[in-house]
Amino acid sequence: MGNGRELTDVVVVGGGPAGLSAALSLGRARRRVVVVDAGEPRNMTAPHMHGVLGHDGLSPLRLLELGRKEVAGYGVRLIHGEVTAARADGAVVEVETANETIRARRLLVATGLADDLPDIPGLREQWGRGVVVCPYCDGWEHRDDVIGVVATSPRSVDQAQLLRQWSDRVVYFANATGEPAADEMDALVRRGIRFESGPVTGLRVDDDRVTGVEVGGRVIAVGVVFTGPTPRPRDALLRSLGATTTEGPLGPWVDIDEDGRTSVPGVWAVGNVVNARANVSVSLGLGSLVAGAVNADLVADDIAGAHGRKSPSGARSQFRHHART
Repeated sequence: MGNGRELTDVVVVGGGPAGLSAALSLGRARRRVVVVDAGEPRNMTAPHMHGVLGHDGLSPLRLLELGRKEVAGYGVRLIHGEVTAARADGAVVEVETANETIRARRLLVATGLADDLPDIPGLREQWGRGVVVCPYCDGWEHRDDVIGVVATSPRSVDQAQLLRQWSDRVVYFANATGEPAADEMDALVRRGIRFESGPVTGLRVDDDRVTGVEVGGRVIAVGVVFTGPTPRPRDALLRSLGATTTEGPLGPWVDIDEDGRTSVPGVWAVGNVVNARANVSVSLGLGSLVAGAVNADLVADDIAGAHGRKSPSGARSQFRHHART
C-alpha cells in the first residue's frame, strides 16, 4: 500500500490496449509506472479480435493478460481497482483508489468508452458476438452471409453500403430512423440492399446464435446484426480535473493535442476516452506514441531540474518532435 509520499513518474488509469501499450514503452524507458485498471474493457464480450497484426483471432482478454505480464516484467506496478478521485497542481498529480493515494509527476488517462446500444430485446445479450459494429473487425467472418443492419442514425446507410462488399445479401432495417433520403434509397436499391421499414421489436436467437430480426410482426432471417451504438467516453476523471471539451456530432469530448496532452498541466489522455475510432490496433499504436511524448516531457523537466530552473519551451518542443519521429 502506498504511503502517499513516494513519487512515481507516471500513473496510467486504464489497462486496456492503449494504457498497457503506453505502460510498456514507459517501463522500457526505465520510468516508474503504476497502472490502475478496473478490468472492464470495451470488447470484453467479444470472443475474438481481428485485424490485429500478429494476433488475428486472439481473445481480447488474452491480449490484455499477455500485456499485463509483459509490462510487469519491466517493473510496472499493476493495481486492480477504480480511481475515486484525482488532483493535479501542475507539478504533482495525486490519484486516489480505495486503498491508497498515488503521487506522480504525470497522469495518463486511458479509461476507454462505453457503448450505448439500441433498446431492442435480445440485442445487448448478443453484443460482441451476434451483434457487432465494425465491418473491418467482423465482416470477413460473415462474408456471403445474410447481414442485417439495424439503423440507429442516418449514418447507418453508409454502414450498410460498406458491408455490401462482404456480402450481396444485406438487409437494412430502418428501425426508428425512418426512410433514407431519395438518393440514398436509390443507392441501396441499385446495390441490391434490401430495405425493411418499421421499428425492430426484437431479435430471434436460437442456440445462442442470432437467426433473425423481428419487424412488423415478421421475422427476417439473418446470420448477424451490425448496428451503430452511441459511444460514451469514460471521461469523468478528466472532467473532474477541469479538462476542456469540444462539442461534436457525438457530444462533448475532451480536447487533446497531437501528443495526447489535455488542457490540464501534467495530464494526458489516449485511446477511446478521447478517440471513438481507435480500435485495438490504433490504440496500441497511440499508446506507444503518447508514451514517447510523455517521456519526452519528463526528460525536459529532468534537464530543467538539473539546471535548477524551469524547463525552457525550446527544450520541451525539441523532445516532443523527437517523440513523433
